[in-house]
Amino acid sequence: KVLIDVPRSDLAEELAQSQTKIQVLQDTLQQVLDRREEERQSRQLLELYLEALKKEDSILSKVAESETVPRKEMDEVDTGTSSTGSSAKTVLSDQILAALKEKPAPELCLDSQDLELVLKEDTQALASALRWDKQKAEALQQACDQELSKRLQQVQTLHSLRSTSKGKKTLP
Repeated sequence: KVLIDVPRSDLAEELAQSQTKIQVLQDTLQQVLDRREEERQSRQLLELYLEALKKEDSILSKVAESETVPRKEMDEVDTGTSSTGSSAKTVLSDQILAALKEKPAPELCLDSQDLELVLKEDTQALASALRWDKQKAEALQQACDQELSKRLQQVQTLHSLRSTSKGKKTLP
């Protein structure tokens, strides 16, 4: 990198070479650096892909588990609210509320199940729990909805990639 940044005339003088040879040398060095950066980015992308595959497996298992659980949770929440008569009471945990208050982009810090809870929460109840105005709570719910949609799209894309890669493995 230092050799690339040195003025061509100074390097040519120091190495007792012509400026055209120095230009070729600097161009070659830049190409090597560019190739190394591309390799680093490719490795990083591959690691992210492999990590995403692992997360996809865990998300799919959580989704499979949660498909049977929400009905029970909904029943408990519904009976809990009707018995107390407090419709403004939130079902969000203190941990979720703290993340919503403290983080600049809380939708990026919460897992998908927490995002769903925030979306299901009544806007007025959410606003009062966070001590925000209703517009700010609505904006938060919209951000959570967008993040959840983006995550769903990523999972669908991973499914597509996985099915494509499985199809290629079976080909001769």
